[in-house]
Amino acid sequence: MLIVDEWAMAPLADAERRAFLEICDERYQTRATLLTSQMPVPTWHGQIGDPTVADSIMDRLVHAAHRLELEGESIRKQRAGKGQKDGK
Repeated sequence: MLIVDEWAMAPLADAERRAFLEICDERYQTRATLLTSQMPVPTWHGQIGDPTVADSIMDRLVHAAHRLELEGESIRKQRAGKGQKDGK
């Protein structure tokens, strides 16, 4: 399994998007890939950049994907609030 943490947090440079497309091509329908991101999926296309490459990457990523979208406060914020209340 390939795990990519904080996917699409910044726009990809040309070399990065082409390398990621190659990775996606090699893994497509054969190996598990897990992406985490704070960015909503609809913004990924713009973060990838080049529309043609973005279409190719997005097609491979979302075609057979299982998406889990979390809602609510960040656990970090919740823990920080508890620490302040407890005097920690």
